[in-house]
Amino acid sequence: MTDAAPTQIHVRAAPGAVAPYVLLPGDPNRAHHIAQTYLEGASEYTRHRQLLGYTGTYRGVPVSVQATGMGCPSAAIVTEELIRLGARTLIRVGTLGGATPRLQAADLVIAQAAVPNDGTTRQLLQGAPYAPTASFEVVEAAVQAAREAGVTHHVGLVMTEDAFYASTPEHARRWAGYGVLGFEMEASAIFLVAAMHGVRAGCLATVSNDIGDPQLVPEAVLAEGVDRMVRVALEALVRLHAAEA
Repeated sequence: MTDAAPTQIHVRAAPGAVAPYVLLPGDPNRAHHIAQTYLEGASEYTRHRQLLGYTGTYRGVPVSVQATGMGCPSAAIVTEELIRLGARTLIRVGTLGGATPRLQAADLVIAQAAVPNDGTTRQLLQGAPYAPTASFEVVEAAVQAAREAGVTHHVGLVMTEDAFYASTPEHARRWAGYGVLGFEMEASAIFLVAAMHGVRAGCLATVSNDIGDPQLVPEAVLAEGVDRMVRVALEALVRLHAAEA
């Protein structure tokens, strides 16, 4: 980790430490795993508040991976500070509870937009109606990468919520009727903060369970799904980087 003075309150990274392309897992352990498994020359630039952050390269593209913690308040703070530190494309990589049984264990969901059922976006928008959406270029790149890799994927709406244990099967099926594929806890805030600053954002999520089923996907199956998700996200970043070259 660099010894230069940090410039942000929570993501205590020195100027230049964060790459323009960033993956955003919620779990700091997953951030560490991604950095050590997929990035070349990864070095830690922050561990303040256990918001672990690393920068390395993937196929020659500079990539950071930064933990956001759980929920929109933390994710919004991290996204804001990463943008101040130079991030220009941010992709959430996390897990999701399926709203419909047609999603299979460890399937990949690529979010087009997020229903903002959270308090952070309401405060940022002062209650105004708004539809937090992923950047088209990020969605397109992720879909292309998933197709090329032969990864089963679903593209559509997710819902971002604050109360993890509040969701019920009835709630899930109701929103599935409006096209929601599943529920997660960070995408709407990431999409909104990115839009406010004119940068790109996306969200890829691995199905960890069906909301109607209390049992999580077996760890080995989920790990395989997370691996597919991360590889798709990284290949999407390579495509985006090549388009900008």
